[in-house]
Amino acid sequence: MKNQKAVAFLNALGTAVYVAFVAFVMQNGEKIFGKMNNLLGPIAFLLLFVLSAAVVGALILGRPIIMYLDGQKKDAIKMFIETALWLAIITLAVLLSQIII
Repeated sequence: MKNQKAVAFLNALGTAVYVAFVAFVMQNGEKIFGKMNNLLGPIAFLLLFVLSAAVVGALILGRPIIMYLDGQKKDAIKMFIETALWLAIITLAVLLSQIII
């Protein structure tokens, strides 16, 4: 696949953007939704957790699994590793930005 590195980067970037969105919602949840003193608060949190696992799993593993099942095993493993490396680079950048700021 010619654009495999670009797809891996976009998958990692999409994951980072999604994580940033979820972190924003969690940080500002009380301002956005108000105080939840009932069972709906924990239910909403757990549903968000499960949804996040599905979205991030699809972004990181979706295409590599399809490629693997189509017989492109080496390319699938390579894409997974490239996506994980891009995600590690983005994570390090975020962590370093916290040290610098």
